[in-house]
Amino acid sequence: MRILLYNPDNGVTRNFMPHLWMFLLEALTPSGHEVLLIDGNAQPMDEAALARYVREQKIGLVGIGAMTRMIAKAYRMADAVRAAGVPVVMGGPHVTEMPDEALGRDGGARHADAVALGEADETWPKIVEDAVRGQLKDVYAPVDDFGQERKPTLQPYPTIPWNAINPRSVQHCSEARLPVAQESRRRLGNVSHHSGRVRARMPYGCEFCTVTGFFGDSIRFRTNESVVNELLLLKERAKKERGQIAVFFIDDNFAINVKRTKSLLRDIIAANAQVHWVAQISANLLRDEELVDLIAAAGGKWIFIGMESIDPTNLAGVNKGFNKPGEYAAVLERLAQRNVYAITSFIFGMDNDTTGSRRAHASADSHLATGTADLRLAHALAGDAPVHQAARRRPADATEALAGVHSFSMAHTPLKMTIPEAHAEVLDGWNRSYNPEAIAHAVESLDNQPLGYRINILIARLCFRGIYFPQMGPWAWLKVIAQNWRTIFNLVKEGFTGRGGVLTRTPARSSARDSASSAD
Repeated sequence: MRILLYNPDNGVTRNFMPHLWMFLLEALTPSGHEVLLIDGNAQPMDEAALARYVREQKIGLVGIGAMTRMIAKAYRMADAVRAAGVPVVMGGPHVTEMPDEALGRDGGARHADAVALGEADETWPKIVEDAVRGQLKDVYAPVDDFGQERKPTLQPYPTIPWNAINPRSVQHCSEARLPVAQESRRRLGNVSHHSGRVRARMPYGCEFCTVTGFFGDSIRFRTNESVVNELLLLKERAKKERGQIAVFFIDDNFAINVKRTKSLLRDIIAANAQVHWVAQISANLLRDEELVDLIAAAGGKWIFIGMESIDPTNLAGVNKGFNKPGEYAAVLERLAQRNVYAITSFIFGMDNDTTGSRRAHASADSHLATGTADLRLAHALAGDAPVHQAARRRPADATEALAGVHSFSMAHTPLKMTIPEAHAEVLDGWNRSYNPEAIAHAVESLDNQPLGYRINILIARLCFRGIYFPQMGPWAWLKVIAQNWRTIFNLVKEGFTGRGGVLTRTPARSSARDSASSAD
């Protein structure tokens, strides 16, 4: 049987990195079947195109995974595939929380022939077997003989053939396309992004997060050897293709067990398996100087930190009191000293936020010149129990269906501000963080570093800018490039001539805060 695994885009932005679940299920598919992968971010398709594809390719089963922000597109695509006569199995966090919606048991239309709840590592082979016999069940849940939910072990971990995967089929920036990257390609080569997993999952139970509910609160580890071998495979491929590999460890807290993390990082260093990588680590764990030293030595370049708020009341209210806002600046500085850069996440519209909270957050941003900020609104996604409770207590005047929302909408009214005021706060935040002056300042703050570091921060800033101000087509990218032409031109010039011939850089204007509107 030919099987298609399809990952939809969210219709707002295009992800720059493929989702791990497709590669994992491909590796877990029983022998004798052919698996095809399509990521909607890399290969945009509408419903008619996907239906035509499954007919032409004689696909016998389609698997679709989606989070809430992608579920509306996922349902439309699933409907088109089923109308073409091909069965669909759906999974992921949203379907796990709301299986009756996907199966049409809530009074709506049925979108899937079957749903896979939770992690499908163990159930996927059974799903394929049943599909071959034409006997798909409605629900597949990973349970033991006593009916209790069972989480898959990560030992042994499936071998994913990273060296044989065509990155262009699953990611849309397998080759850097910005002019500055093209002109400096002799130094950078092609850029490929991969996702990997070290452990599962998250014991903290932050109340705005669905992770603990989906993956459980017990920590499961892969062996150091299996992680190191994957990195060596990716590194060898990058060397063969004369490119760069960037790995995103999708663990929601890469360093949750500091002792084991240090052991893994030491093994990466000993095996010379360093590649550039990104991971998510809580701010409180980054107090450890030795840990940060090992992160840098093992190839870590970007750390995503869920700071969420600088208000202790907000943090306590979402069970994240272990975050200490007074330590944020020291954490960012500790990383920057080792050329490891931060991606800081803040949530607006929490219960103790008021108008002007963005200005209060500016104190944290002032230490973020060499990093990037990810600013979001509190929103009720499937499984976010406390936010759902807030939505029930204070529903928005025009409540949006969960299936149609994205990160910059709200389905409940914040306690101390209106929804338009919360929107204004997050918009102001993105404007201040990603206007051309702020981007120029970030690049120039690395003036004492090699060209590659400054290109890295430029590309990161431009890509992150696209989260709020989508850059979905060539004209949108041309506009962004025009707005940042001076910074790009200086880097391109240096890429051709080296430092000796680079034009004098124009200092970032101190009036960046007054130029917020230029970002959009």
